[in-house]
Amino acid sequence: MDIKALLIFLAVGAVAGLLASIVVGGGGLLYYIIIGVVGSFVGGFLFSALKINLSTGSPIVNQIITSAIGAIIVV
Repeated sequence: MDIKALLIFLAVGAVAGLLASIVVGGGGLLYYIIIGVVGSFVGGFLFSALKINLSTGSPIVNQIITSAIGAIIVV
């Protein structure tokens, strides 16, 4: 994983954590990133296990939605 992919991964995690914190309550930026990254793994696992496929047209939007739902479940 190169630095660009890592920064994108952390940005998606931060956005997903922010969305999750809006729904269930929040913390700081580090909290958003941690919850978003953990949520991406949980959401990815659940969506894969349940065979759910999002078709928004943008892979980044799909990942943000999946991560946010996973982060809501984690919190």
